Amino acid sequence: MKMTAVRPLFWILLFALAGLALFLLQQNRNSFVELIGFDSASTQAKIAAVVIAGLLAFALSHQRFSQALRSLLAWGLIVLALALGYTYRLELSEVADRVLAAFVPGHAVSKGRTVEITRGLGGGFSVSAQINGARVPMVLDTGASAVVLTPEAAKAAGLPLEVLNYSVLVETANGRARAAPVKLDRISIGGITERSIPALIAQPGQLRTNLLGMSFLDRLESWEVRGDRLLLRGYP
Repeated sequence: MKMTAVRPLFWILLFALAGLALFLLQQNRNSFVELIGFDSASTQAKIAAVVIAGLLAFALSHQRFSQALRSLLAWGLIVLALALGYTYRLELSEVADRVLAAFVPGHAVSKGRTVEITRGLGGGFSVSAQINGARVPMVLDTGASAVVLTPEAAKAAGLPLEVLNYSVLVETANGRARAAPVKLDRISIGGITERSIPALIAQPGQLRTNLLGMSFLDRLESWEVRGDRLLLRGYP
């Protein structure tokens, strides 16, 4: 009965120590070295030392030494994991992005002003773009002189379909068709955002896939296909 009553207490202490670790991480953002070597004369350090000492004394006085030692070890591992996760959060985020890029078609891995996209299983490059704030799946098409959207994508991007003028002749997989010229407020892919992009809206039923064409690519500082990767570089 005594052991059952004490266990919840140790969970409370464990969460309290985890909260304290988060507080210390917030106060010491520069590096893991600074995290474990903060100024011992600071008010935060004194408070932390008193709280940790109190938790240790309380734990040792309410449980057997071996049980308290195991609990302290668990706390130490949690604090270490939190510290390492916070210190290397950027590296972990990049690894997660690359894993997503390998399994999610069109997922963009951003590093500064450079965006990397992995080639899909079909051999092309799917691109997950944000057009006027709406998520629009696209396919890279360097043969298209402009960005070309389906009516469904144009509607999602907030374009007024009822006033479009289909005055431009275009070549599609189904032959010649007409498209309406428009100007998109912004297109974002990963960390790259370009504004006021000329585009075309295909007539209903004439286009199955949204095309990322040259009217966007020409705005970039550079772009290239390197093996199975598409690299887009925006201007600083």
